[in-house]
Amino acid sequence: MDLSLSGLSSGFDWKSLVSQMVDVERAPQQRLLTEQNTLQQRNLAFGSIKTQMLSFGNKVDALKTPVIFSNRSASVGDATVASAAVSDGAAMGSYAFNVTRMATAARWDGAAGAGQAIAPTDDVSGVYLNQAGFSTAITAGNFSVNGKSVAVETTDTLQGVFDKISAATGGAVTGRYDSATDKMVLTGSGTITLGSATDTSNFLSAARLYNSGTSTVTSGTALGGVQTGRTLEQANLGTDISDNGSGEFKINGVSIAYSSSSDKIQDVLDRINASQAGVIASFDSANNRFQLTNKTTGDVGITIEDVAGKGNFVAATGLGGGSLQRGNNLAYTINGGGELNSASNAITSASSGLAGLSVTAMKLGTTSVTVSSDTSKAKQAIKDFISAYNGVQTLIENQTASTTDAKGKVTASLLAGDTDASNIASSFRSLAFSASSSSSFAQRLADLGIESNGNDNNLALADDTKLDDFLANHLTDLADMFSNTATGLATRFSTYLDQTSGDDGSLTTKQTLLTQQAGGIDAQIADMERLVQDRKQQLTDSFIAMETASAQSKQQLAYLTKTFGA
Repeated sequence: MDLSLSGLSSGFDWKSLVSQMVDVERAPQQRLLTEQNTLQQRNLAFGSIKTQMLSFGNKVDALKTPVIFSNRSASVGDATVASAAVSDGAAMGSYAFNVTRMATAARWDGAAGAGQAIAPTDDVSGVYLNQAGFSTAITAGNFSVNGKSVAVETTDTLQGVFDKISAATGGAVTGRYDSATDKMVLTGSGTITLGSATDTSNFLSAARLYNSGTSTVTSGTALGGVQTGRTLEQANLGTDISDNGSGEFKINGVSIAYSSSSDKIQDVLDRINASQAGVIASFDSANNRFQLTNKTTGDVGITIEDVAGKGNFVAATGLGGGSLQRGNNLAYTINGGGELNSASNAITSASSGLAGLSVTAMKLGTTSVTVSSDTSKAKQAIKDFISAYNGVQTLIENQTASTTDAKGKVTASLLAGDTDASNIASSFRSLAFSASSSSSFAQRLADLGIESNGNDNNLALADDTKLDDFLANHLTDLADMFSNTATGLATRFSTYLDQTSGDDGSLTTKQTLLTQQAGGIDAQIADMERLVQDRKQQLTDSFIAMETASAQSKQQLAYLTKTFGA
């Protein structure tokens, strides 16, 4: 028989009685839990005030440094001539800029004839279009001569094309190649007309043959050129190229590696462009030469050289026999003064002497640049200060207020009567309305049109015109009122915020104490619960003993009844 079951023998539900007695003994714990919850809620309330004060601190910091009162803006009279940017604290004034020369980049022109002629002799019967060194590869299709269509394949020889032209025009137009000039010459019995809207081959443009209105048409320039899509060895360079097993050359002292057998011309050009050499490399097919152009403007040179024993790239491409086309420095004047120069089209204080002002020239001409005070950020910072200040005061008011309902029942907020919260509100109000400057123009917030509404601790910008007047005419006094390192309003608020909501501030200490108090209640409840459990066990043991005695008595009675009952 399980005598721990309530009333099994005695018929008395003693477990319910024990449970009720235990609940009565836990009443002090419930009071402690209620107290603990209040402490935790108060801690959260102070935490929300601290968070609001930290947010206010950000607005205070914006006003604590004078830079907010030295914002500048720049306006340009003719925005097509130049643009301007200005940094805080730049000297205010108006400047007349006259741009007389734009900055340009220096360029190194390699020697003409970098690519060899398409044929060594006038005989082009063995010169195939797809193998000849045309600067522009010829595509298959048709082109027109005197209204007659001439079909061309890339496998045709140049002489074969001349023959097709003659056949198509009935001998009226004939063609030949002049190896001395590396040009084609078309001769007709009358005026030659080239091309039509239906042409599909680029033969005429690749051959640089254009209508001249005469009976003779000659290629505009030499036809031979460098095939940038081919390897260096097969690119039709006028001079054989080698790399001696490990090609290398230098541009502006920066080494560029190459392989004659595996690198294409374009690969090497791309490698130059991606390097730190500071130039853009390209092939000028119109003039059959390589070019290097500085990435930056200004009158600065370009150096290029083969590395001894590392091949002849510079010599083979004609860059070694080139010439420098000097770049220009920007030339300008300010307010009619002497000529000033800049290596780039950006005018900085280094050349102009105007600290904090940067002007970028875009074309020749004159324009004015005016630097003035930009007070919009300062005004917004003051408005943000007011808003954040009110946020702190409103929150404290809500946390400390008491309300009375229609029946006269008073409900107190979490921090009602708390002197720490009330002291913060009082200190905020005292700081806000105290004198912050010795200036005869601005000493208090009221001088700026910032006043209390008379109903609570909040502030309001009651008169915008007063603040605007100080921003326009007394900016230095306004800056001193907020940013003075000793008496400035923002400075003193910052000090107070550090003392209250800082890492070692009074609010932080208050929250730490509340946390400790709430934690201490946990320990008290744990101790009280151990006593309750001991009492519960004692009662349970007593009632089990009662059940045992009751069961024994019933067994004895049953025995006696059975023995003597007759």
